[in-house]
Amino acid sequence: MAIVTLSTDIGTYDFITGAFKGQLLSLHPALQVVDISHDLSSSNFAEAAYICQNAFKHFPGETIHIVIVNLFEFKPTHFLIAKYRSQYILCPDNGILTMIYKQKPAEVFKVNISHQAPLNTLQYLSAFAAATSKLVLGKYPLQIGEEFTNFTERYPMRPSFGGNWLEGQIIFIDKFENVVVNISKEEFEEYRDGRNYKISFGRNNIIDRIQENYSTVASEEFLAHFNSAGMLELSVKNGNLASLFGLQGYNEENSSQKARTWFYQSIRIFFE
Repeated sequence: MAIVTLSTDIGTYDFITGAFKGQLLSLHPALQVVDISHDLSSSNFAEAAYICQNAFKHFPGETIHIVIVNLFEFKPTHFLIAKYRSQYILCPDNGILTMIYKQKPAEVFKVNISHQAPLNTLQYLSAFAAATSKLVLGKYPLQIGEEFTNFTERYPMRPSFGGNWLEGQIIFIDKFENVVVNISKEEFEEYRDGRNYKISFGRNNIIDRIQENYSTVASEEFLAHFNSAGMLELSVKNGNLASLFGLQGYNEENSSQKARTWFYQSIRIFFE
């Protein structure tokens, strides 16, 4: 039976997430419904995309991914279905699609939501459930919606660089307050080109060695390593790096306030 994943900003405190699962299972009781996260950020699309893209790639072909992030940023008169790398994604037309895939998928379809009066969240989600049901039954996206190219596009920020430095933005802070930066191992090695390096964060804090994992450092020692997603991650063993050094995830709202606040959103690596 088909696998359907749920990635939302709805949370699990009230009934909406459970009710949405009920809608899906009422249509297909044997569905495998898998929760990715219900705590995605509504405003930090880079963080939401990081979670989704690094989970989705481990699922088999034909998996259906439902992503609900900031559903009411625009009046939701329609939503999107995209076919990409043998999987499907259903999401609002607010830019989260291209943030996840880092490019414009070749096959995107618009599914209109017909309504006479304003609908609530669960009524909108029922339209996602109905489209999912049709995909499960073997319908092609073109039989559910219409081809669409004029959808909202947003793309993640890339690291910036100079002759002897590379700067990345913080895209995710986990529950242990470890900090993930949008610098991959491949990008790091390309710009490093064999040189020594110093990773600078906060106010003049330096890490000068990439470690394999947490077992290679002592308690309360700084650690830099490439995590399971292949991205640079900074932490302090048995500590909380983000709050200790005023680190926060990058987003446009925080960026506009940066001059008036004491936190930091970027990490710079110096090569020598």
